[in-house]
Amino acid sequence: MRVVSLVPSLTEAVAVTAPDVLVGATDWCSHPAGLDVTRVGGTKNPDVPRIVALAPDLVVANEEENREPDLAALRAAGIEVLVTEVRTLDQAFHELARVLAACGAERPRWLAEAESAWGRTPRPPARLRAAVPIWRRPWMVLGRDTFAGDLLARLGVDNAYAAHAERYPRAPIEELTSADLALDLVVLPDEPYRFTPDDGPEAFPGTPVALVGGRHLTWYGPSLVEAPAVLSEALRAVVR
Repeated sequence: MRVVSLVPSLTEAVAVTAPDVLVGATDWCSHPAGLDVTRVGGTKNPDVPRIVALAPDLVVANEEENREPDLAALRAAGIEVLVTEVRTLDQAFHELARVLAACGAERPRWLAEAESAWGRTPRPPARLRAAVPIWRRPWMVLGRDTFAGDLLARLGVDNAYAAHAERYPRAPIEELTSADLALDLVVLPDEPYRFTPDDGPEAFPGTPVALVGGRHLTWYGPSLVEAPAVLSEALRAVVR
């Protein structure tokens, strides 16, 4: 079996579970550390001829991260493409199992551990209302129907933009800092925009800001095992 992954989350899942089958991954696939496979460009601009030259039995992709014209070009070259959809934690577990089975791998222990970890997550004593910026210049936030939004909701954090018509709407900083939004906190992940203690929190004076790892908030793979504990601690650190 020869597999190319166009999704960082799925790359890690396949590499950890069935490392011998993975022959190609994007330039953005940073986990596991030391991953030694052919790089095939970005998630939005993969090198289709290079992928075809690898002669994969399967390419794994995602409906949000990858563009349909690229996937169509791979299919036209006779390559099977498995496209995932992950907008909730339950979907993530289902799609991970589907991808790994398609790669010829048995259900891994880490997937069962992740399901157990999230199943043990205690119900928070009170709900918090938050905005979750994912970019600045211009400011953009998580909107409706997102995987990260679902994870936060399970941890007691309600996305202030969950009912927005767009999944990743622009939100002017004047709006994000308005008292009318009634935020309890702001959650700043370090990807896709790399928010840091010196770049991001200063825009929200007077509002608690939780800096979180994007891999724990937006990746679906082995990181899901520790994500509920890591994210919960980051939230508790700023909201007592």
